[in-house]
Amino acid sequence: MSANSGDVEIHSVPKPPSPSNGVKLNKYSCFLTQDKRRGGAQAMLHAVGVTPEDLDKPQIGISPVWWEGNPCNNHLLDLARKVKEGCTQEGLVGLTFSTIGVSDGITMGTDGMRYSLPSRDLIADSIETVVMAQHYDGNISIPGCDKNMPGCVIAACRHNRPTVIVYGGTIQPGVRQVDCPSLGHKKGDNMNIADAFESYGAFAVGKITEEQRLDVVRHSCPGPGACGGMFTANTMSSVLEVLGLSLPYSASIPATYAEKAQECVKAAKYLKRLLELDLKPKDILTRNSFLNAITIVNVIGGSTNAVLHLLAMARAADVDLTIDDFQKVADRTPYLADLKPSGKYVMEDLHKVGGIPALLKYLLNHTDLIDGTQMTVTGKTLAENLEDVPELQFADQDVVRPLSNPIKATGHLMILRGNLAPDTAVAKITGKEGLRFEGIAKCFDSIPPFFTALEKGEITAGMAIIFRYQGPKGGPGMPETAALMGAGLGGKTALITDGRFSGASRGFIIGHVVPEAFVGGPIALVEDGDKIIIDAEKRSIDWLVDEEEQKRRRERWVQREYREKRGVLYRYARDVAPANVGAYCD
Repeated sequence: MSANSGDVEIHSVPKPPSPSNGVKLNKYSCFLTQDKRRGGAQAMLHAVGVTPEDLDKPQIGISPVWWEGNPCNNHLLDLARKVKEGCTQEGLVGLTFSTIGVSDGITMGTDGMRYSLPSRDLIADSIETVVMAQHYDGNISIPGCDKNMPGCVIAACRHNRPTVIVYGGTIQPGVRQVDCPSLGHKKGDNMNIADAFESYGAFAVGKITEEQRLDVVRHSCPGPGACGGMFTANTMSSVLEVLGLSLPYSASIPATYAEKAQECVKAAKYLKRLLELDLKPKDILTRNSFLNAITIVNVIGGSTNAVLHLLAMARAADVDLTIDDFQKVADRTPYLADLKPSGKYVMEDLHKVGGIPALLKYLLNHTDLIDGTQMTVTGKTLAENLEDVPELQFADQDVVRPLSNPIKATGHLMILRGNLAPDTAVAKITGKEGLRFEGIAKCFDSIPPFFTALEKGEITAGMAIIFRYQGPKGGPGMPETAALMGAGLGGKTALITDGRFSGASRGFIIGHVVPEAFVGGPIALVEDGDKIIIDAEKRSIDWLVDEEEQKRRRERWVQREYREKRGVLYRYARDVAPANVGAYCD
């Protein structure tokens, strides 16, 4: 029982594997430490406290995505110290190095958000660089925020050394200190970062006061951990657990629970077993493990960003996965978990009813949606990991619904095509926003004018808000936005963008439009007043402008120059692939 868990039973991290019985560890680092010509390497290792006896031990890179400026990441160095403690106990030499992070929550709605998706590649590049340059035998990564998880996975596939990924954990919900009757909230209600995102929209249109807005801003994030709903971070932590790259319960254990520190200490024992088995990331990641992951994203109502990240991760793992696989899985997968942003609950609530393992056990026992034969970092298959896990019970919880009463009979992720998005767009359709939208386009080529228009009351019901030049090349970096729901427009307007929307977004929202505006996609040619129809049943997104008019507009369209002329964003814009293949840039 965790000291933080109240009177609810919390399932702890599983017991580590049995002793190795003398199985010889694979060694990648020996050329650095045992080749006498490498005396300089040995001297430098001695200088940082590695003893002569340590030179025969496997060297493990420990890579927390640590920095102080974000609750998702500011505790990760403390968790890394727990991982290092576990390495020492297991006779491994743990060597900690850090990498960069970007806070989506802090950069939302600013030019800084353009750096968020590129940070995924910087994380991957930096972990790959250190592990390969230092010839570490394995790696334990500790990610926190949205792009951290796929960055760590892409790195693991590139260096392909035995790897365990420990998610830094979800935040616990904040508590309202002020009544907010206009939005149906009262003092004592739980809230989270999505409320903070939406508070500006609500304030801008006069639905809440400055006092009520500040209450949300000051109390929605009470401490360490990633955003608490089923936003991108918790979506991707769930993906990692189902892919088999993290330990059971890693996805749902809150950052401040004692179990999270225990998981960090135990990770080294599992990594040691991976070394003994020579079990590497590319041995674990298969097409079926990715299909399992897509299934769980649909079951839990996860972020559309999962599409982008899973495609990039699969490519790094040399696994054949296309954007159409997401629709095929969604068509056969029910949406069961009533989690924010569309539902009532947060990740901590899912943990209290058994976490991802209980959900997997239920699906494995009652459907053919999950392939339990897939290998994991425990050295066992997914099904073997679940043998002692209690199955979900429905009599005393409604965080997850039974198969007989889904929130939606099929998945919420939807791949759209049409003359506005010939090469696909990604929608998040939960059923609560309806299945069809017909409206008039209101176009923005950058985000600041949108907020001005919102404040002036120029965004009205029946509009299809077009955010363009926000794609991988045009942004560059596919910046996110989230504001319509707070303004009370989520069910009355649609948001269409070649960029991304926050995992905390809800309503009729269409992102990842390909081709993007920067390369001359149809979204670049839309004008205010054009009619747009989104049909979820047909999976279509149509722009009702005849071909002759489209041709005239295309002839007038002028290719823009890259917004940046040098640096990270220039390189990203120059090299990045389209969103429908994962926006990779290697």
